[in-house]
Amino acid sequence: MREESPAPEKEGQSGNFIHTLIEKDLAPGGRFEGKRVHTRFPPEPNGYLHIGHAKAVCIDFGTAEKFGGLCNLRMDDTNPTRENEEYVDAIKEDIRWLGFSWGDRFFYASDYFPKMYELAEDLIRRGLAYVCELTQGQMREDRGDLTHPAK
Repeated sequence: MREESPAPEKEGQSGNFIHTLIEKDLAPGGRFEGKRVHTRFPPEPNGYLHIGHAKAVCIDFGTAEKFGGLCNLRMDDTNPTRENEEYVDAIKEDIRWLGFSWGDRFFYASDYFPKMYELAEDLIRRGLAYVCELTQGQMREDRGDLTHPAK
C-alpha cells in the first residue's frame, strides 16, 4: 500500500486551517484587520498535563507567536475541591519546557467570578438567560444517555 502525500500548499498559504482563517481575518479588508491575535490556554489545575494538553499548548501559544500576538495562561480553577498548587506549578513548568512563555498574562478564572456574576445577572434581567431550577435528579433524567435522547 502506497502512502498518499499531502497536497502541496499554495505559495503564501498555510497548511493549517486555523492559521488560514486567521490570515484571512487579519488581511486588508478582513474582519480583524489591524488587530492583534490574543489566545489563551485554560487548564484546570487538578492534575498533570498530558499529550492532549501539550497539543493545545502548542496550538494556543504557537498561534499567538506566529502572528505576533499574546497568549494568556488562565487556570480554570472552578472546582476548588480537586485543585492543587502542585498542579499549577507543574503546568507552568511543562509550558516552559515546551518553549513557551505567558509573560505577565497569568490569571485564575476565579479572579473574574464577581464580574461573571454581574454579567449573568444582567443577561437574566434582559431576558437572555435564566436560572435553572432543576434538581440533580431531573437534570440527570433530562440529559439522556446512550439509548435515550435528551429531553
